[in-house]
Amino acid sequence: MNYINLTKIAVNALKRNKFRAILTMLGIIIGVGSVIGMLSIGEGSKKNIQDEISSMGSNMIFVMPGSQHRGGVMMGNSNSKSLTLKDVEQLKKSTQYLSRISPQVSTSGQAIKGNKNWPTSIYGVNDEYLEIRKYEIEDGRIFTEQEINSLGKVCLVGKTVVENIFGTSIDPVGQTIRFEGIPLKIIGVLKEKGQNGMGMDQDDLILAPYTTVQRRMLAITHIQAIYASSIDEQSTDQAIEEIETMLRSQHKLKADANDDFEVRSQAEMVQAFTSVSDMLTMLLGAIAGISLLVGGIGIMNIMFVSVTERTKEIGLRMSVGGSGNDILMQFLIEAVILSIFGGIIGIVFGLLVSLVATNALNLPFLIMENAIILSFLVCTAIGVFFGWYPARKAANLNPIDAIRHE
Repeated sequence: MNYINLTKIAVNALKRNKFRAILTMLGIIIGVGSVIGMLSIGEGSKKNIQDEISSMGSNMIFVMPGSQHRGGVMMGNSNSKSLTLKDVEQLKKSTQYLSRISPQVSTSGQAIKGNKNWPTSIYGVNDEYLEIRKYEIEDGRIFTEQEINSLGKVCLVGKTVVENIFGTSIDPVGQTIRFEGIPLKIIGVLKEKGQNGMGMDQDDLILAPYTTVQRRMLAITHIQAIYASSIDEQSTDQAIEEIETMLRSQHKLKADANDDFEVRSQAEMVQAFTSVSDMLTMLLGAIAGISLLVGGIGIMNIMFVSVTERTKEIGLRMSVGGSGNDILMQFLIEAVILSIFGGIIGIVFGLLVSLVATNALNLPFLIMENAIILSFLVCTAIGVFFGWYPARKAANLNPIDAIRHE
Protein backbone atom coordinates (compact mmCIF):
# COMPACT_ATOMS: atom_id res chain seq x y z
CA MET A 1 0.00 0.00 0.00
CA ASN A 2 1.68 3.21 -1.21
CA TYR A 3 0.40 6.05 0.97
CA ILE A 4 2.13 8.71 -1.14
CA ASN A 5 0.30 7.59 -4.28
CA LEU A 6 -2.98 7.28 -2.39
CA THR A 7 -2.55 10.82 -1.07
CA LYS A 8 -1.85 12.12 -4.61
CA ILE A 9 -4.97 10.37 -5.91
CA ALA A 10 -7.04 11.82 -3.02
CA VAL A 11 -5.70 15.33 -3.66
CA ASN A 12 -6.41 15.09 -7.40
CA ALA A 13 -9.93 13.90 -6.66
CA LEU A 14 -10.52 16.91 -4.42
CA LYS A 15 -9.06 19.26 -7.04
CA ARG A 16 -11.60 18.05 -9.57
CA ASN A 17 -14.36 19.32 -7.27
CA LYS A 18 -12.76 22.37 -5.69
CA PHE A 19 -15.95 24.26 -4.96
CA ARG A 20 -17.58 21.25 -3.33
CA ALA A 21 -14.44 20.65 -1.24
CA ILE A 22 -14.46 24.27 -0.05
CA LEU A 23 -18.13 24.08 0.91
CA THR A 24 -17.43 20.83 2.76
CA MET A 25 -14.57 22.43 4.69
CA LEU A 26 -16.74 25.43 5.55
CA GLY A 27 -18.50 23.58 8.36
CA ILE A 28 -15.16 22.61 9.90
CA ILE A 29 -13.79 26.15 9.44
CA ILE A 30 -16.78 27.72 11.18
CA GLY A 31 -16.76 25.08 13.93
CA VAL A 32 -13.06 25.41 14.75
CA GLY A 33 -13.18 29.20 14.45
CA SER A 34 -16.17 29.37 16.78
CA VAL A 35 -14.56 27.15 19.41
CA ILE A 36 -11.28 29.08 19.41
CA GLY A 37 -13.06 32.44 19.30
CA MET A 38 -15.45 31.63 22.14
CA LEU A 39 -12.76 30.14 24.37
CA SER A 40 -10.43 33.06 23.70
CA ILE A 41 -13.15 35.61 24.50
CA GLY A 42 -14.06 33.66 27.65
CA GLU A 43 -10.45 33.53 28.83
CA GLY A 44 -9.97 37.20 27.99
CA SER A 45 -13.05 38.06 30.02
CA LYS A 46 -11.79 36.00 32.95
CA LYS A 47 -8.35 37.64 32.79
CA ASN A 48 -9.97 41.08 32.64
CA ILE A 49 -12.05 40.35 35.74
CA GLN A 50 -9.00 39.03 37.60
CA ASP A 51 -6.98 42.12 36.66
CA GLU A 52 -9.81 44.44 37.69
CA ILE A 53 -10.17 42.76 41.07
CA SER A 54 -6.38 42.69 41.54
CA SER A 55 -6.26 46.42 40.80
CA MET A 56 -8.38 46.91 43.93
CA GLY A 57 -5.69 45.13 45.95
CA SER A 58 -4.78 41.53 45.12
CA ASN A 59 -4.00 40.61 48.74
CA MET A 60 -6.73 42.77 50.26
CA ILE A 61 -8.81 41.45 53.16
CA PHE A 62 -11.92 43.17 54.47
CA VAL A 63 -13.79 42.57 57.71
CA MET A 64 -17.47 43.41 57.95
CA PRO A 65 -19.76 43.28 61.01
CA GLY A 66 -21.78 40.09 61.21
CA SER A 67 -25.55 39.71 61.12
CA GLN A 68 -27.47 40.37 64.29
CA HIS A 69 -30.25 38.36 65.92
CA ARG A 70 -32.98 40.20 67.75
CA GLY A 71 -35.83 38.22 69.23
CA GLY A 72 -34.92 35.27 67.02
CA VAL A 73 -35.04 37.43 63.89
CA MET A 74 -32.04 37.93 61.60
CA MET A 75 -31.56 41.72 61.35
CA GLY A 76 -28.65 41.86 58.89
CA ASN A 77 -25.37 43.63 59.43
CA SER A 78 -26.12 47.21 58.35
CA ASN A 79 -26.67 48.42 61.95
CA SER A 80 -24.25 46.10 63.67
CA LYS A 81 -21.76 47.73 66.04
CA SER A 82 -19.54 44.71 66.55
CA LEU A 83 -16.39 46.32 65.12
CA THR A 84 -14.53 49.03 67.02
CA LEU A 85 -11.26 50.91 66.89
CA LYS A 86 -9.99 48.62 69.67
CA ASP A 87 -10.23 45.75 67.17
CA VAL A 88 -8.06 47.67 64.73
CA GLU A 89 -5.47 48.45 67.41
CA GLN A 90 -5.43 44.82 68.57
CA LEU A 91 -4.98 43.57 65.01
CA LYS A 92 -2.03 45.93 64.55
CA LYS A 93 -0.40 44.58 67.70
CA SER A 94 -1.24 40.87 67.47
CA THR A 95 -0.98 39.84 63.83
CA GLN A 96 2.13 38.91 61.88
CA TYR A 97 0.59 38.25 58.45
CA LEU A 98 -0.92 41.71 57.99
CA SER A 99 1.18 44.48 56.46
CA ARG A 100 -1.38 47.32 56.57
CA ILE A 101 -4.71 47.90 58.24
CA SER A 102 -7.29 50.68 58.14
CA PRO A 103 -10.70 51.26 59.72
CA GLN A 104 -13.46 52.50 57.42
CA VAL A 105 -16.66 54.44 57.95
CA SER A 106 -18.63 55.94 55.09
CA THR A 107 -21.70 57.89 54.16
CA SER A 108 -23.26 59.36 51.03
CA GLY A 109 -24.27 62.94 50.37
CA GLN A 110 -23.66 66.06 48.33
CA ALA A 111 -20.24 67.57 47.82
CA ILE A 112 -20.84 71.31 47.44
CA LYS A 113 -18.65 74.14 46.15
CA GLY A 114 -20.40 77.44 45.52
CA ASN A 115 -23.33 76.83 43.19
CA LYS A 116 -22.06 73.39 42.12
CA ASN A 117 -22.71 70.09 43.82
CA TRP A 118 -22.18 66.43 43.13
CA PRO A 119 -23.71 63.33 44.81
CA THR A 120 -20.90 61.09 46.00
CA SER A 121 -19.64 59.04 48.94
CA ILE A 122 -17.08 59.93 51.57
CA TYR A 123 -14.92 57.27 53.19
CA GLY A 124 -13.26 57.78 56.53
CA VAL A 125 -9.94 55.93 56.55
CA ASN A 126 -6.36 56.24 57.73
CA ASP A 127 -3.15 56.84 55.79
CA GLU A 128 -2.62 53.11 55.06
CA TYR A 129 -5.88 52.79 53.12
CA LEU A 130 -4.36 54.04 49.88
CA GLU A 131 -1.77 51.24 49.85
CA ILE A 132 -4.40 48.64 50.67
CA ARG A 133 -6.76 49.75 47.86
CA LYS A 134 -3.96 50.60 45.38
CA TYR A 135 -4.83 54.28 45.16
CA GLU A 136 -2.14 56.80 44.29
CA ILE A 137 -1.95 60.55 44.83
CA GLU A 138 -1.57 62.58 41.66
CA ASP A 139 -1.28 65.96 43.32
CA GLY A 140 -1.01 67.03 46.95
CA ARG A 141 -0.51 64.78 49.96
CA ILE A 142 -2.17 62.30 52.31
CA PHE A 143 -3.53 63.44 55.68
CA THR A 144 -1.17 63.11 58.62
CA GLU A 145 -1.50 61.22 61.91
CA GLN A 146 -1.97 64.55 63.68
CA GLU A 147 -4.88 65.44 61.37
CA ILE A 148 -6.45 62.06 62.07
CA ASN A 149 -6.14 62.48 65.86
CA SER A 150 -7.50 66.04 65.77
CA LEU A 151 -10.52 65.21 63.54
CA GLY A 152 -8.97 67.32 60.79
CA LYS A 153 -11.30 68.85 58.21
CA VAL A 154 -9.19 67.72 55.25
CA CYS A 155 -9.81 65.32 52.39
CA LEU A 156 -8.60 63.71 49.17
CA VAL A 157 -10.88 63.70 46.13
CA GLY A 158 -11.23 61.41 43.12
CA LYS A 159 -11.14 62.58 39.51
CA THR A 160 -14.90 62.25 39.00
CA VAL A 161 -15.59 64.61 41.90
CA VAL A 162 -12.98 67.07 40.61
CA GLU A 163 -14.41 67.09 37.07
CA ASN A 164 -17.99 67.64 38.22
CA ILE A 165 -17.29 70.36 40.77
CA PHE A 166 -14.16 72.15 39.54
CA GLY A 167 -13.94 71.19 35.86
CA THR A 168 -10.52 71.18 34.24
CA SER A 169 -9.50 74.83 34.64
CA ILE A 170 -9.31 75.06 38.45
CA ASP A 171 -6.69 73.36 40.65
CA PRO A 172 -8.73 71.71 43.45
CA VAL A 173 -5.81 71.41 45.89
CA GLY A 174 -6.26 74.05 48.56
CA GLN A 175 -9.95 74.57 47.74
CA THR A 176 -12.67 73.96 50.33
CA ILE A 177 -15.83 71.94 49.72
CA ARG A 178 -18.72 71.18 52.06
CA PHE A 179 -20.05 67.71 52.80
CA GLU A 180 -22.91 67.11 55.24
CA GLY A 181 -22.45 70.73 56.32
CA ILE A 182 -18.79 70.16 57.24
CA PRO A 183 -16.16 72.25 55.39
CA LEU A 184 -13.30 70.08 54.09
CA LYS A 185 -10.06 71.42 52.68
CA ILE A 186 -8.80 69.44 49.68
CA ILE A 187 -5.18 68.50 50.30
CA GLY A 188 -4.79 65.94 47.49
CA VAL A 189 -6.20 64.53 44.25
CA LEU A 190 -6.19 60.79 43.55
CA LYS A 191 -4.92 59.31 40.29
CA GLU A 192 -7.64 58.06 37.98
CA LYS A 193 -8.52 54.35 38.26
CA GLY A 194 -11.68 54.15 36.13
CA GLN A 195 -14.43 51.58 36.55
CA ASN A 196 -13.84 48.24 38.18
CA GLY A 197 -15.03 44.88 36.84
CA MET A 198 -18.47 45.41 38.41
CA GLY A 199 -19.01 48.76 36.69
CA MET A 200 -18.41 50.91 39.78
CA ASP A 201 -16.65 54.24 39.30
CA GLN A 202 -13.54 54.04 41.50
CA ASP A 203 -12.91 57.79 41.09
CA ASP A 204 -16.26 58.96 42.45
CA LEU A 205 -15.23 59.29 46.10
CA ILE A 206 -13.82 61.49 48.82
CA LEU A 207 -11.34 60.20 51.41
CA ALA A 208 -11.09 61.87 54.81
CA PRO A 209 -9.66 60.94 58.23
CA TYR A 210 -11.85 58.25 59.74
CA THR A 211 -12.21 60.26 62.95
CA THR A 212 -13.69 63.17 60.99
CA VAL A 213 -16.34 61.05 59.29
CA GLN A 214 -17.00 58.90 62.33
CA ARG A 215 -17.52 61.69 64.86
CA ARG A 216 -18.29 64.88 62.94
CA MET A 217 -20.62 63.37 60.29
CA LEU A 218 -21.99 60.09 61.60
CA ALA A 219 -21.67 60.70 65.36
CA ILE A 220 -20.89 57.04 66.07
CA THR A 221 -18.22 55.28 68.13
CA HIS A 222 -18.05 52.00 66.20
CA ILE A 223 -16.61 51.44 62.72
CA GLN A 224 -18.33 49.95 59.70
CA ALA A 225 -15.50 47.88 58.25
CA ILE A 226 -11.82 47.04 58.52
CA TYR A 227 -9.62 46.90 55.43
CA ALA A 228 -6.25 45.17 55.54
CA SER A 229 -3.66 43.62 53.29
CA SER A 230 -1.64 40.49 53.93
CA ILE A 231 2.14 40.59 53.57
CA ASP A 232 1.74 38.74 50.25
CA GLU A 233 -0.90 36.80 48.32
CA GLN A 234 0.37 33.45 49.59
CA SER A 235 -0.19 34.55 53.19
CA THR A 236 -3.84 35.56 52.73
CA ASP A 237 -5.30 32.38 54.24
CA GLN A 238 -3.02 32.59 57.29
CA ALA A 239 -3.92 36.26 57.70
CA ILE A 240 -7.65 35.48 57.59
CA GLU A 241 -7.25 32.73 60.17
CA GLU A 242 -5.25 35.12 62.34
CA ILE A 243 -7.93 37.82 62.09
CA GLU A 244 -10.74 35.41 62.95
CA THR A 245 -8.89 34.01 65.97
CA MET A 246 -7.99 37.45 67.30
CA LEU A 247 -11.45 38.97 66.80
CA ARG A 248 -13.20 36.03 68.48
CA SER A 249 -10.91 36.49 71.45
CA GLN A 250 -11.33 40.27 71.42
CA HIS A 251 -15.15 39.94 71.31
CA LYS A 252 -15.09 37.23 74.00
CA LEU A 253 -17.09 34.78 71.91
CA LYS A 254 -17.69 31.31 73.32
CA ALA A 255 -16.45 28.27 71.42
CA ASP A 256 -19.97 27.37 70.21
CA ALA A 257 -20.96 30.97 69.37
CA ASN A 258 -21.19 32.22 65.81
CA ASP A 259 -18.83 34.95 64.62
CA ASP A 260 -20.23 38.47 64.94
CA PHE A 261 -18.08 39.52 61.97
CA GLU A 262 -17.37 38.35 58.42
CA VAL A 263 -13.93 38.13 56.83
CA ARG A 264 -13.58 38.18 53.05
CA SER A 265 -10.65 38.46 50.69
CA GLN A 266 -10.02 39.43 47.09
CA ALA A 267 -8.87 35.85 46.46
CA GLU A 268 -12.41 34.64 47.25
CA MET A 269 -13.87 37.18 44.83
CA VAL A 270 -11.41 36.15 42.13
CA GLN A 271 -12.26 32.48 42.70
CA ALA A 272 -16.01 33.14 42.58
CA PHE A 273 -15.81 35.18 39.38
CA THR A 274 -13.37 32.70 37.84
CA SER A 275 -15.62 29.71 38.49
CA VAL A 276 -18.59 31.51 36.90
CA SER A 277 -16.45 32.62 33.96
CA ASP A 278 -15.08 29.08 33.49
CA MET A 279 -18.61 27.66 33.41
CA LEU A 280 -19.71 30.24 30.83
CA THR A 281 -16.59 29.61 28.75
CA MET A 282 -17.24 25.86 28.77
CA LEU A 283 -20.87 26.45 27.82
CA LEU A 284 -19.88 28.72 24.92
CA GLY A 285 -17.23 26.22 23.82
CA ALA A 286 -19.75 23.37 23.92
CA ILE A 287 -22.27 25.34 21.86
CA ALA A 288 -19.57 26.23 19.34
CA GLY A 289 -18.46 22.57 19.31
CA ILE A 290 -21.83 21.62 17.83
CA SER A 291 -20.63 23.34 14.64
CA LEU A 292 -17.78 20.83 14.48
CA LEU A 293 -20.28 17.99 14.67
CA VAL A 294 -22.28 19.57 11.86
CA GLY A 295 -19.07 19.93 9.84
CA GLY A 296 -18.30 16.25 10.36
CA ILE A 297 -21.77 15.26 9.15
CA GLY A 298 -21.14 17.43 6.09
CA ILE A 299 -17.93 15.51 5.37
CA MET A 300 -19.76 12.19 5.66
CA ASN A 301 -22.50 13.39 3.35
CA ILE A 302 -20.07 14.59 0.68
CA MET A 303 -18.02 11.39 0.91
CA PHE A 304 -21.16 9.33 0.33
CA VAL A 305 -21.90 11.46 -2.73
CA SER A 306 -18.31 11.04 -3.90
CA VAL A 307 -18.46 7.25 -3.51
CA THR A 308 -21.70 7.15 -5.51
CA GLU A 309 -20.30 9.34 -8.29
CA ARG A 310 -17.07 7.36 -8.54
CA THR A 311 -18.48 3.85 -8.26
CA LYS A 312 -17.34 2.94 -11.78
CA GLU A 313 -13.85 4.30 -11.09
CA ILE A 314 -13.68 2.20 -7.93
CA GLY A 315 -14.69 -0.91 -9.88
CA LEU A 316 -12.00 -0.30 -12.52
CA ARG A 317 -9.29 0.16 -9.91
CA MET A 318 -10.32 -3.01 -8.10
CA SER A 319 -10.48 -4.97 -11.36
CA VAL A 320 -6.82 -4.14 -12.15
CA GLY A 321 -5.56 -5.24 -8.74
CA GLY A 322 -6.53 -2.50 -6.32
CA SER A 323 -7.39 -3.95 -2.91
CA GLY A 324 -10.30 -3.01 -0.71
CA ASN A 325 -7.85 -1.51 1.79
CA ASP A 326 -6.40 0.73 -0.94
CA ILE A 327 -9.87 2.02 -1.77
CA LEU A 328 -10.69 2.49 1.91
CA MET A 329 -7.48 4.44 2.58
CA GLN A 330 -7.97 6.64 -0.50
CA PHE A 331 -11.39 7.87 0.61
CA LEU A 332 -10.31 8.04 4.23
CA ILE A 333 -7.35 10.24 3.27
CA GLU A 334 -9.70 12.51 1.31
CA ALA A 335 -11.86 12.98 4.41
CA VAL A 336 -8.85 13.63 6.65
CA ILE A 337 -7.41 16.17 4.18
CA LEU A 338 -10.72 18.03 4.14
CA SER A 339 -10.90 18.13 7.93
CA ILE A 340 -7.23 19.04 8.47
CA PHE A 341 -7.18 21.85 5.93
CA GLY A 342 -10.53 23.06 7.23
CA GLY A 343 -9.09 22.97 10.75
CA ILE A 344 -6.00 25.00 9.79
CA ILE A 345 -8.10 27.66 8.08
CA GLY A 346 -10.54 27.56 11.02
CA ILE A 347 -7.70 28.21 13.48
CA VAL A 348 -6.62 31.30 11.55
CA PHE A 349 -10.25 32.40 11.28
CA GLY A 350 -10.79 31.84 15.02
CA LEU A 351 -7.73 33.89 15.95
CA LEU A 352 -8.87 36.76 13.73
CA VAL A 353 -12.36 36.64 15.24
CA SER A 354 -10.85 36.61 18.73
CA LEU A 355 -8.60 39.57 17.96
CA VAL A 356 -11.46 41.66 16.56
CA ALA A 357 -13.91 40.69 19.33
CA THR A 358 -11.50 41.28 22.22
CA ASN A 359 -10.51 44.67 20.82
CA ALA A 360 -14.17 45.62 20.39
CA LEU A 361 -14.99 44.49 23.94
CA ASN A 362 -11.78 46.00 25.37
CA LEU A 363 -10.60 42.61 26.65
CA PRO A 364 -7.07 41.20 26.64
CA PHE A 365 -6.31 39.06 23.58
CA LEU A 366 -5.14 35.60 24.69
CA ILE A 367 -3.96 32.87 22.35
CA MET A 368 -5.34 29.59 23.65
CA GLU A 369 -2.65 27.07 22.73
CA ASN A 370 -4.57 24.20 24.29
CA ALA A 371 -7.73 25.13 22.39
CA ILE A 372 -5.79 25.27 19.11
CA ILE A 373 -4.15 21.88 19.66
CA LEU A 374 -7.41 20.31 20.82
CA SER A 375 -9.33 21.74 17.85
CA PHE A 376 -6.73 20.38 15.43
CA LEU A 377 -6.85 16.92 16.99
CA VAL A 378 -10.65 16.97 16.98
CA CYS A 379 -10.62 17.91 13.28
CA THR A 380 -8.41 14.93 12.49
CA ALA A 381 -10.59 12.64 14.56
CA ILE A 382 -13.71 13.97 12.80
CA GLY A 383 -12.13 13.24 9.42
CA VAL A 384 -11.37 9.67 10.44
CA PHE A 385 -14.68 9.08 12.22
CA PHE A 386 -17.04 10.54 9.63
CA GLY A 387 -14.95 9.42 6.64
CA TRP A 388 -14.64 5.80 7.75
CA TYR A 389 -18.13 4.59 6.92
CA PRO A 390 -18.29 6.02 3.37
CA ALA A 391 -14.75 4.74 2.75
CA ARG A 392 -15.72 1.31 4.04
CA LYS A 393 -18.74 1.29 1.77
CA ALA A 394 -16.48 2.04 -1.20
CA ALA A 395 -14.05 -0.72 -0.20
CA ASN A 396 -16.84 -3.31 0.02
CA LEU A 397 -18.21 -2.68 -3.48
CA ASN A 398 -18.29 -5.66 -5.84
CA PRO A 399 -15.89 -4.84 -8.73
CA ILE A 400 -18.24 -6.26 -11.41
CA ASP A 401 -21.28 -4.42 -10.04
CA ALA A 402 -19.21 -1.24 -9.71
CA ILE A 403 -18.04 -1.39 -13.37
CA ARG A 404 -21.63 -1.90 -14.58
CA HIS A 405 -22.79 1.08 -12.48
CA GLU A 406 -24.15 4.00 -14.50
